[in-house]
Amino acid sequence: MKRSPGIAPLSRDHHHGLLFCWKIRRGLANDVSLSRLRPYVLYFWETHLKQHFQEEETLLLQSLDHPFCHRAEQEHKRIGYLVDIAAYRGDGGRAAFLALADLVESHIRFEERELFPLLEERLSKESLAGIGKELNRLHAHSTVDDYADDFWK
Repeated sequence: MKRSPGIAPLSRDHHHGLLFCWKIRRGLANDVSLSRLRPYVLYFWETHLKQHFQEEETLLLQSLDHPFCHRAEQEHKRIGYLVDIAAYRGDGGRAAFLALADLVESHIRFEERELFPLLEERLSKESLAGIGKELNRLHAHSTVDDYADDFWK
């Protein structure tokens, strides 16, 4: 899907988020121990998701008072809660990891198919350009997902 240059860095993040979900599901399908999955979820949360959510909330979601923006913020909180259960507390078992992967994937699909097109339609070109400039600055030193344990293979 062609995305506004102002939002494109977030869409690129979404690609990595979908890979995150795929890796968790592959690990679960291959009966990888949860003790191997937990560090990966924590790594991805701390290295990618937390910053991504903060960027969306401060640069995009505050720019429009719309139910889609409120839904995205609520889903961010729910994803953080599932990270807490699955990885920090470790008391959710396999179901918590699967629920996390499912929610992250559905959240990304919602943003790409519904939220981002709405924002591109409603925000001015100038606003989108300013958002893009800030995202490019923030992503200038972005890290790739270079997690060492290839548990999903």
